[in-house]
Amino acid sequence: MVRIHNLGFPRIGKNRELKFALESYWKGKTDQDRLEAAGRELRNRHWQLQKALDMVPVGDFSFYDHVEDMSFLLGNIPERVSALGGDELDLYFRLARGRAVSDKEKSSVAAGEMTKWFDTNYHYIVPEFTAGTWFQLNAERLISQVAEARAQGYNPKPIIIGPITYLLLGKNKDGSKTQDLLKSILPAYGMLLEALAAEGVKWVQIDEPMLVTDLNKDWASAYKTSYNFLKNSLINILLTTYFGPLEENLDLAFSLPVQGIHLDAVRGREEAERAASEASRHDKILSLGVIDGRNIWKADLEAILDWLEPIGKQLGDRLWLAPSCSMLHVPVDLENETALAPELKSWLAFAIQKLEELQILSMALNGGRGDVSQGLSDNATAVKARRESARVHNPDVEKAVEAITPDMTDRISGYPERAAIQGERFRLPLFPTTTIGSFPQTDKIRGLRRSFKNNEINEEEYLLRIKRQIAICIDEQEKIGLDVLVHGEAERNDMVEYFGELLDGFAFTKAGWVQSYGSRCVKPPIIFGDVSRPRPMTVDWIRFAQSLTDRIVKGMLTGPVTILNWSFVRDDQPRSRTCMQIALAIRAEARDLEKAGTPIIQIDEPALREGLPLRDSKRRDYLDWAVRSFRIAANGVDDRTQVHTHMCYGEFKDIIQAIADLDADVITIETSRSDMELLDVFDDFKYPNGIGPGVYDIHSPNIPSVEQIINLMRKAGQKIPHARLWVNPDCGLKTRTWEEVTPSLKNMVKAASILREKAA
Repeated sequence: MVRIHNLGFPRIGKNRELKFALESYWKGKTDQDRLEAAGRELRNRHWQLQKALDMVPVGDFSFYDHVEDMSFLLGNIPERVSALGGDELDLYFRLARGRAVSDKEKSSVAAGEMTKWFDTNYHYIVPEFTAGTWFQLNAERLISQVAEARAQGYNPKPIIIGPITYLLLGKNKDGSKTQDLLKSILPAYGMLLEALAAEGVKWVQIDEPMLVTDLNKDWASAYKTSYNFLKNSLINILLTTYFGPLEENLDLAFSLPVQGIHLDAVRGREEAERAASEASRHDKILSLGVIDGRNIWKADLEAILDWLEPIGKQLGDRLWLAPSCSMLHVPVDLENETALAPELKSWLAFAIQKLEELQILSMALNGGRGDVSQGLSDNATAVKARRESARVHNPDVEKAVEAITPDMTDRISGYPERAAIQGERFRLPLFPTTTIGSFPQTDKIRGLRRSFKNNEINEEEYLLRIKRQIAICIDEQEKIGLDVLVHGEAERNDMVEYFGELLDGFAFTKAGWVQSYGSRCVKPPIIFGDVSRPRPMTVDWIRFAQSLTDRIVKGMLTGPVTILNWSFVRDDQPRSRTCMQIALAIRAEARDLEKAGTPIIQIDEPALREGLPLRDSKRRDYLDWAVRSFRIAANGVDDRTQVHTHMCYGEFKDIIQAIADLDADVITIETSRSDMELLDVFDDFKYPNGIGPGVYDIHSPNIPSVEQIINLMRKAGQKIPHARLWVNPDCGLKTRTWEEVTPSLKNMVKAASILREKAA
């Protein structure tokens, strides 16, 4: 009989219960017991939703981040955090966000560096290593959750990150060789497997997604060393890969002494038959990820069965089925979506519905398609309706894409000429100060948006009150002394959702929340059809903000690649084509802003690197069309108009040429959590344009001091000429409070003033 299991369930809860429990705890409104109780309730609820599975995942729940969980499980806590002593959960939050409790506790510490989890929008806390790092198992929390699941009557399958992936995800802080840590990390893994076996656990899921990346010979050899070390454990290992095909690492994976292999059969469909043959030859379980854990479209179950049935006959009960990866990346339940158009809703599947699809497939394989004829028929009807729907295709958009010409990607002049023209126009001081765009989304602002959506206030009253909030934001920035202002984005719920709501081809959920990091959740739009801009989206807001001040107010747009990568994207055409459609819409908006007198336009692309393929061989094509899309969006303006862009939380070394190819006049990037380490790339690559390295970590409640900001900018000044340096936060400020933002920005402005004096 084919078995079904899950690689991980969304941890935030159907109604974001985890978010609210965390924020209540951080504000000191509830205690740790209440937070732990909320965690238990969510885990139990999620196991109940997965009761039809042969095994339920344990260890996929986290109070902040599963990679940080692994660091604590292995006893790998940076000394600056562990030296504080005290409660483990408070140490955990100090590493994650710099502080355990926001309002009541003053002690703070530098938060761990944060970056993107492979090619997703999920952020993880980067493990930190030194030559002296030693690992000491601390598995009590995982073991207790195993017992918790078993007490509820479930068959637990613990999930842990594998040793090679964990080491490769981390960063060595003293220049020593990370691979040398194998000798100390493997005994901790061995003890963990022994402890789980002692609890009666039969299978453990060890995630090794690094196997779908390009591995050098040393790390390929390290896989053999690691799993030969662990092969005598009294527990079955399901070595789990996802986010891509194994390619040349397939032979390596099946040669390892593990009892099962999981393959992403959505992104690696072409390897399924070969993997089945290898599973037969090596007498291993083969788990195939046949339901997409990254997108929300219904699977074509008949099409899957067509290629899966022969494999089922070949492997029999050694075939398992699962989603392609953890469902951390999709919303919990489609049934919450009462406002979606029924036709569109019939095309979708969230986490709970994906598990139902998994059940239909397993029942069809175990008993024949006749056993689930109604389910297969309903699925086929929905898939066909989507494919043939008139809602999806717009001939005018298709013509516009076909009409794109090479000159649309170029500015009139090169950067040096533009910089001279803009310098004469703006006359900004050395080290000009600005922010990334958003300012605090206060309870009042959120309440206004909620009242308008609930028809408690009319549109006229809503617009008037939002304008008052923009006026407050402009006034505060003038008092702080920033050189280039923003309108604060009070009217925007989210930097992608806001634009999607004003573009054709998008749909939106009411509760389709997905975790980005910690308590931060996003609600990705759904791109179901051709994208176009019916009317201007931001011009009136920026024109109003500019009318309130003599200082420059930037126009704020989200770039086409970010809108694409932070949405659930249609899968019936290449992503590149959808991106070009969005680029044309943003181009039209940028040109309208320029016509309205906006002198600086920021087109944010924080997700540029996020979409980067995991294999070097596939990156050039992606970067080509991603850069082209940005340039189409940005380069329809005059030389006098300065174009900014923003990127955050990602390693940039391997795409620095592509970033330069964007040809933005100024780029702002995250660097404060990494202590400007990300700027090391500029030792070898002479970045030609303006750059603003972030000096204020907005993902932490900590307030940076003047001295800290000066030190960071001095480091930046060793890499970039002062004349091309800007001073700004890491990212937008919407998640912070004014009580944090105002003193932080005042310190930033003061630091810039001191830097100017010293440079004079």
